[in-house]
Parts: sequence; C-alpha cells; structure tokens
Amino acid sequence: MSDVDPHLLIVDDDERIRELLKKFLVRNGFLVTSARDAAHARRILSGLDFDMIVLDVMMPGEDGMSLTRAIRETSTTPIMLLTAKGETEDRIKGLEAGADDYLPKPFEPKELLLRINAILRRMPEVTETDAVPKVLHLGSIRYDIERGEMWQGDEIVRLTATESQLMKIFSATPSEPVSRTKLVEDLGRDGGQAQERAVDVQITRLRRKIEADPKQPRYLQTVRGAGYMLAPD
Repeated sequence: MSDVDPHLLIVDDDERIRELLKKFLVRNGFLVTSARDAAHARRILSGLDFDMIVLDVMMPGEDGMSLTRAIRETSTTPIMLLTAKGETEDRIKGLEAGADDYLPKPFEPKELLLRINAILRRMPEVTETDAVPKVLHLGSIRYDIERGEMWQGDEIVRLTATESQLMKIFSATPSEPVSRTKLVEDLGRDGGQAQERAVDVQITRLRRKIEADPKQPRYLQTVRGAGYMLAPD
C-alpha cells in the first residue's frame, strides 16, 4: 500500500450506521466517502476511484448484490458486504456476485477494521522494476509472479484482491496441490466448512479468467483428496 491514506466508500441506507462507520474509520487512518443507496453510490463511482467499497446488502431500490455485480463488470476494487443475513447460502451468493468478503450484522467495528486491512494487504503493490519478471504461461494467459499481473496478449486481465492472493499462493508452488484448508488459512479467514465452500466459489471465478473451458479446467485443476493445483505449461 502507498503512503496515501486508503479511500473507502461506505454504502448503507441507515444514516446512523453510515456516520458511525465513517467516524470510526477516519479515526483509524482512512479517507471515507459515504452513499445512502446504490443510485447515490453509482453517481459517486462515476467520478471517483476507491481503494475499497463497504456495501450493505439490504437496501431499498437496488440491493447490494446487484450493485456488486454491476461494479464487477468494470472494476476489481475490493468489496466487503455487510449483511443481516447470516445463512451460508446468502454469503455464498455474495461471493458469487463478486464480493471479496462479507461481515454479518451486528458486528464489532474492530472486526470490520481488521477485515478491511487484511483485504487491502492482499492487493498487489504497483512497483517500477527493471528486473526480469518471472512468468507462468497458462495457454494464452501469462502471469507475472513478481508484479502480480495477469495478461492475455496485450490486454491485462483484471483480478480482484482475493483472486490476486490465490494466484500468489498457487504460483509459489506450481504443479503442487494446495489444500482447501490451507487456502482458507492463507487468505486470512476463519476455518470451517463454510469458508472452504467460499474458497470453491473464488476458484470458480478465477477459472473463468484462466480457462478456455472452466468446466473442464486444464490449468487450475482439482486434485481429488488434495485440493487445487496450478499446472502451468
């Protein structure tokens, strides 16, 4: 991360929650902009870039799931969903929509702070270097390990924070399986079956960006009983 304070967008229809979160996060070193609903957020996002978006799911009008999917069409900005729904399936739907993490309400502000910082740490650094990059080839895809960048021809492939971290984990030991339990641990999340299912969702999303046929993966393989493995050319 740079020396500039990270800029967060908080989207919640509850004014009290918006103001409490804004004050708390500003005290902890963030720049914070807030939006009262999805339409307001869209107007703000049309003119500003953010380091992360903290987004309530249940809002009048367009909900957080729909806004997340719309943002993901053009942006890889990390998204944290706040949801009153604690059911596993609802959380999985949020990840499928493109969120990087979720936090059920009610929550402790300190936990939100820890999760925000964990996600921002996973974002690849943008650095200038003259060193010869180490590159993995996945068919038409090239992954630059040192820069944390994925390319297809002359076009960069946009990766979310979680997808970037997964590529970093897999590229550290190519052609070796990584268990779902270890992936959950390396992503900085609590253990448990629900989190392993969440990892499966992220793998599915990453395959769509790597594989010619995501349903029959050639490069990001499932190894029965062992987890997942990146198998470069």
